[in-house]
Amino acid sequence: MGAPPPAGRGRVHARDRARALLARRCAPPGDRGRGGRLRRRLRQRSPRAVVGAWRAGSCRVRQRLWLGAVGQATKQIPLGTAVTALVHRYNPVVVAQQIATLEALFPGRAFLGVGSGEAMNEVPAGMDYPDTGEQLKRTEEALTIVTRLLDGETVDFDGEFFRAKRARLYTLPTRRPPVYMSAFYEGSAEVAGRLADGVWTLGDPKEAPKVIAAYRRGCEQAEREPGEVILQTSFSWAEDDETALEHLREWKGTLVDENYTDPVVDPAAIYRKAEKEISDDDLESQVIVSSDPSKHVKRLETLQALGATVLVAMNQSGADPHAAIRVYGEQVLPELRSA
Repeated sequence: MGAPPPAGRGRVHARDRARALLARRCAPPGDRGRGGRLRRRLRQRSPRAVVGAWRAGSCRVRQRLWLGAVGQATKQIPLGTAVTALVHRYNPVVVAQQIATLEALFPGRAFLGVGSGEAMNEVPAGMDYPDTGEQLKRTEEALTIVTRLLDGETVDFDGEFFRAKRARLYTLPTRRPPVYMSAFYEGSAEVAGRLADGVWTLGDPKEAPKVIAAYRRGCEQAEREPGEVILQTSFSWAEDDETALEHLREWKGTLVDENYTDPVVDPAAIYRKAEKEISDDDLESQVIVSSDPSKHVKRLETLQALGATVLVAMNQSGADPHAAIRVYGEQVLPELRSA
């Protein structure tokens, strides 16, 4: 199991990122020191239980500034974004420059995850949130610019949504940071196969095989070797099952699909909808929730069997994640590595 190494039906969105963030969007002022605490945790736990640090591309924290701080505080772990939205807010030329800078600062450690974001980030910035077809077109154009720049090209690009004129990265890092595309449906997975260095999707045993197959088709169409297949899940661990489930209930809002495809911008509305639509059974079917470490191992082994080259496990184990990190470092990860 590891983080991305340094090195659904046509839609593409940042569901993986939003799962990690929606429950924290309305955090009170006293909660704003999480970034510093997390940097300290990474420093304390690396490398036994932490094998990578990735930050989401939300409007709450400037993720590449945060990653720079983590890079300074650690020595080896990979650094990157789960999803940087390539639809409106982030110009692809600037994105390429930023990830190249991160790699230059911390050689061999940077990666870039890209996708289409969600309305909660785009609309407050005064931008319309396009339909899913346009999201994919925008992401494909932007990804083309990003990858060409990272390849060292001088880029002229005149697309429907993005343009570049004699764009160039004048300081190229020695190693080209890999770019992974978030894809949860077959159309976006094929784009990932043609343009990205890997695909990042949810570890859904029913949907993941379709996404992986589409990604490999895209690679074949572009005559490229397949790259990383990154499967993501979430977990909640506690001393007993009921407590683990209680910790997970605050994340219900992240399981409402429409929040990632429709122009939904109010976190309170998201959670009201989730309270009506998402049951405990829904939570337990989509997230690893158990006090038994062996059950966590079994679920993660299932994802490995789907064809994952990398597993991402997001810790949703309550306000203090230290105990869960220790359990994973001492009991879960060693079992996976020995398999």
